[in-house]
Amino acid sequence: MSNLFDPLEFGAFDLANRIVMAPLTRARSGKDGVPNALMAAYYAQRASAGLIISEATGISREGLGWPNAPGLWNDDQVEGWKLVTDAVHRSKGRIVAQLWHMGRLVHPDLGGGQPVSASCTTAPDFAHTYEGKKPYVAARAASFADIQRIIGDYATAARNAIAAGFDGVQIHGANGYLVDQFLRNSANFRTDQYGCSIDNRLRFMTEVLEAVGDAIGMERVGIRFSPNVYTQGVDDSDPIALFTAVAHRLEKLGVPWIELREAHQPTSAGAVPTVPVSPAMRPLYSGKILLNSDYDGPSARERMAEGIADGISFGRPFISNPDLPERIALGARLSPGDTSTFYSGGAAGYVDYPTLDRVEAA
Repeated sequence: MSNLFDPLEFGAFDLANRIVMAPLTRARSGKDGVPNALMAAYYAQRASAGLIISEATGISREGLGWPNAPGLWNDDQVEGWKLVTDAVHRSKGRIVAQLWHMGRLVHPDLGGGQPVSASCTTAPDFAHTYEGKKPYVAARAASFADIQRIIGDYATAARNAIAAGFDGVQIHGANGYLVDQFLRNSANFRTDQYGCSIDNRLRFMTEVLEAVGDAIGMERVGIRFSPNVYTQGVDDSDPIALFTAVAHRLEKLGVPWIELREAHQPTSAGAVPTVPVSPAMRPLYSGKILLNSDYDGPSARERMAEGIADGISFGRPFISNPDLPERIALGARLSPGDTSTFYSGGAAGYVDYPTLDRVEAA
């Protein structure tokens, strides 16, 4: 039975421990999407994680709909990310880039045109823009040419990630974004080869993974899902059937690791989770499984003891506890985060949270 502090073979590289920093959008890149020295300091502070999964990073202007989020589609962004990856590697950490296309959740004010999705649908609630929150607009259904172009954007972003010094990439297939919009039948109403049956709904995800694997080597590729919770207007009528099919497909493709945002209690947005899918996926998928959603040290150890998870990813605890692995090891109190600074920009609430030794010395 694995311990959180055991090393882990992880595709093309090894992890020093099984405590993973989950992707956390922090909105510190500016409108050009270019990472900076402040971001390098933030990630380096958290390099004691066995693996850092970067904040969601746009593969194109069309696909990036969050203000001040980073990108990986041009040379300036690649150079900016080098600051981050160099800082993490100097601190003996590992980091992968999470690749993001938001689909129907991109407002035209940010994406530059009508958003694209699996089908002609409109996301619920409101989009974040530089002028404040605005209603989402109707997305158009992606044409075959759109799909091929977007798959090419994923492959280009993956090559850019390796050029920027990342150890690998994670495809964002969760939280109601584009891959999720194709996967789940509450957002995919297509009648062509990308819709209707589960096998067809897997096609877009499959082609993205194949293209990215061809670009950088499948041993450097992972993917994230949110299989048992309604998020940003997306869920599925039969998640067990869908995600066991996903497990079969990932096994066939040789994808070495996945991360499941598998809620085990109501989310902060009030969504009530359905039955977890990881027990059904585990016998079908031989790669590594990271589980995520509202864990602390004791609950993470309990999940590891069940024998399904190979590691646990922590999100918000890493914001306010840059030395989270040490705190978990010692059973120390976790510092709370200031939610007002999560997306506020600047150093406050970003790189100024104290480590445990500074707290004890105060």
